[in-house]
Amino acid sequence: MNSLPAAVADALVEADGEGTDWPACWQALTAVSVELQSLLVTDSGPELVALIEQIVTQLADGVAGSRRHRVELAELAHRVLGTHARACAQTRPDPIRLADWLLDLQLRHPEAPEVSLAGYAEALDDDGLAHYRERAVALFEPLPVIGFGETGRYDRARWALLRVMEELAEYTEDVDLQLLVLSKDLSSGWHYLQVATVLRDNHRSDEALEWVERGLHATGGRGAALRLIDLAVEEHLRRAAPHRAVAVCRDAFIARPNLDVYLKIRALVVHTDDWPPLRAELVDHLVRDGSRLAIEVYRRIVEVELARRGIEEQELLVEWLQQLRGLQPDAFADYLEHIRSRHVADRELLDELSRRGF
Repeated sequence: MNSLPAAVADALVEADGEGTDWPACWQALTAVSVELQSLLVTDSGPELVALIEQIVTQLADGVAGSRRHRVELAELAHRVLGTHARACAQTRPDPIRLADWLLDLQLRHPEAPEVSLAGYAEALDDDGLAHYRERAVALFEPLPVIGFGETGRYDRARWALLRVMEELAEYTEDVDLQLLVLSKDLSSGWHYLQVATVLRDNHRSDEALEWVERGLHATGGRGAALRLIDLAVEEHLRRAAPHRAVAVCRDAFIARPNLDVYLKIRALVVHTDDWPPLRAELVDHLVRDGSRLAIEVYRRIVEVELARRGIEEQELLVEWLQQLRGLQPDAFADYLEHIRSRHVADRELLDELSRRGF
């Protein structure tokens, strides 16, 4: 038993040398793994647990230092760690010491092996798991948040802690831990959406809506903004508060005009008395904005309303075209020709346009 660490050390030294006989080194390493599994039956106890921990650490060091055989060594380290979990289940070592060893192993060796807490459920028990959680959270919480638009800098320490926390959150099914992990990276609107979705799915809708608001503010209407708006609209409708759903869409449109947001507002209120004044407000905002983006959205809205219009909306559409002509006098003739060609079969519209001097 005592000769096994030396055998591992010799094989690892040989493994990355020039002219190495890798098959022979690999055979020596796998023989150690097989021997450890045999010792589970014949010599299980604290000494075996300590021996396996030594060999797991050796293999993890080998993964970090290897240039050629990282994958194979990582797989072997994972296999030996599985033997360690079974030995701990039989021996039941001190759970606090075990928790510290498992955590330190991962923090010192981000590359491998990956610890599965489910394999240590009995050995850790409640005390060990609580200690593991307390230490992991205490180390993770001070990490800086990656802000919107920043590039994440995942050094070895951060990467190791992130992996530890993700596994811990999954194993314990602790939503607060999951949220703690997700909220450390807010580099894009999609990360805000992830947090809001987890909160919504766990019936914490007030917090979900707060994260939607934060995400919309951070994105400025770009990226995942539409998905954030969708989540807010669905949640407000579920809570029988359609006016709040409309308000979210309206504010988003005012902040950054967008045809998709306009269509969401339209779908929510088109059959109510609120639609005419709200539509006028949105269009007026585009006119006052006058930017290239606003004008493009304006043109697309005109196209949408032309396709969906009723007789009662004809006057309004003509007024919109008049406003658009004022906004883009040089380009309006080409745009009007585009309108006529797309609606060549609509004699009523074409006659009305001619009557109005278009």
